[in-house]
Amino acid sequence: MVQTPITVRIKGGMETIMEQILFGKTKEGAEVTKYVLANENGMEVTVMDLGATLVSIKVKDKNGDVKDVILGYDTPVEYQENTCYFGAVIGRNANRISDAKVTLNGVEYPLEANDNENNLHSGKNGFSEKIWTAEEKKGDQAITFSLVSHDKEQDFPGTMTAKVTYTLTDENELVIAYEAVTDATTVANFTNHSYFNLDGHESGSVKDQELEILASYFTPVKSAKAIPTGEVEKVAGTPMDFRKMKKIGTDIGADFTQLVYGNGYDHNYVLDKADGTMQLAARAKAAKSGIMMDVYTDCVGIQLYTGNFIGNQTGKGGAAYMDRCGFCLETQYFPNAINEANFKSPILQPGEVYHSSTKYSFSVEK
Repeated sequence: MVQTPITVRIKGGMETIMEQILFGKTKEGAEVTKYVLANENGMEVTVMDLGATLVSIKVKDKNGDVKDVILGYDTPVEYQENTCYFGAVIGRNANRISDAKVTLNGVEYPLEANDNENNLHSGKNGFSEKIWTAEEKKGDQAITFSLVSHDKEQDFPGTMTAKVTYTLTDENELVIAYEAVTDATTVANFTNHSYFNLDGHESGSVKDQELEILASYFTPVKSAKAIPTGEVEKVAGTPMDFRKMKKIGTDIGADFTQLVYGNGYDHNYVLDKADGTMQLAARAKAAKSGIMMDVYTDCVGIQLYTGNFIGNQTGKGGAAYMDRCGFCLETQYFPNAINEANFKSPILQPGEVYHSSTKYSFSVEK
């Protein structure tokens, strides 16, 4: 692999180098490049231009050993051939749209029905399948990827220019900032689909890892097809309640209709402090490694997915992945918001700028 430093930053007498690494080629023969962000604490974040995807997040555990805390693969082709969306940027619309259609300005636009009769994560031609353009951001531990999504490219109207910036701070924070503009009315609802395992991606089940979500309500779904009813329900007194830290596996097998539908958690939570500013949304920790993660966002919702359908597959370094060996915390508009008058709208108009940010803050409990 070719390694080329593209950014050098001097801080406190230490040299921090962003590396550019040839990762391999896609099925179509296009080259894929990885970029490594590193801070002064030894934390490293690797992203690639295919899908603007997070490939690894390496942090130190309570013993000082380095753990890679997100699931992934060793080659670009594996990312293309598997349907879990490990680490990818999802757009134009994250999550599900009922009946695979949207109506904008009185015009109905049929979408790809790739999840039963519904559209999931914008279909097989979504942002996760595209090679983004990497732009160096000098003087910082950050990189910006940009993508032009042409009119009807994903069946959505309008040509959209999208950007995502990954920034790694010396406080062990990974900030993901999204931006988009369009020349016609369209949908803008981006997220990152990383699967976290705070004991290390290869360590197996996450059911003993603990989670807190600052949400008093969630959006229940109609069936196993995971389309919301359009209402919100209280989490109090149900297995959906994560307002106090508890193990992910505590209630995951409960005889509760919503969990039966999803074979576990695959639900959107209505964040208590959704005022458009960065607010604490969730906390997670693993007792074995001592690694803790706080999630901040300016979004209205966060989707908890407990990897219920990962299946048996081989991940990075030959690791054996299986159901529930990773969990997702996908910050977003509510699922099917485009078709629900009661949900905040993900519509983006010409002349407007879509902005959204999420921050993952890592620390260690010794």
